[in-house]
Amino acid sequence: MVVLNKIYTRTGDKGETALGNGTRVAKHSARVTAYGTSDELNAFIGVARLAASGETDTALSRIQNDLFDLGADMCTPDPAKDAEAEYPPLRIVMEQTLRLETEIDTMNAALTPLRSFILPGGSALSAHLHVCRTVARRAERLATELAETEDVNMRAIKYLNRLSDWFFVAARMANESGTTDVLWVPGASR
Repeated sequence: MVVLNKIYTRTGDKGETALGNGTRVAKHSARVTAYGTSDELNAFIGVARLAASGETDTALSRIQNDLFDLGADMCTPDPAKDAEAEYPPLRIVMEQTLRLETEIDTMNAALTPLRSFILPGGSALSAHLHVCRTVARRAERLATELAETEDVNMRAIKYLNRLSDWFFVAARMANESGTTDVLWVPGASR
C-alpha cells in the first residue's frame, strides 16, 4: 500500500528523482520523460472523463489504473532482473492489451468504415479523446526511444500502441458512432 503523508521531500531539489529500484537519475532522463508522459496522458483522461458516461467512463477509469501500472513498470528498469527483486515489480501484462483489443473490436463493429481521414473534433468527448490519442502516441514514441538504449518491458510498448488505437475508435464512437465525424477534405482551404 502507498502512504503519502508528506508531499514534499526536498529529495528532488537538485534535479534528480528515484526510480522504482531506488536508483537516482536526472528528472529529464529518457526513462522519467517516458513514464512522465504516461502520467500526463492520465491527467488528460481525467479531463475527458468529465464529458464521458456509462461504459466509456468505466473503460477510461480502467485505463487510468492501467497507466499507473505502466508508470510503475516504466520507472523500474531491468525487467530481466525482476526475479531477483525483494518485491516483484508491477509490470504491464498481455491481458491488459488484449482487453483493449476486445474493446476496440466491439466499438469498431458499430462504426461505418472510414472513407477519409478525420479531423479531431466533433463532440467535446471526441475532441478530448483525440488529445488523449496524440499524447498516447507521444508516450509510445518516448518508450520506443528509451528501449533503444535501456531495457523496457515490451508489453508496455504494445499496450501504449493499442491504447492510442483505442482512443481513436472511442473518439469516433463519441461522435454518434462516427456519423458526426469531421472529415478531412484534401486541399479544401486552397
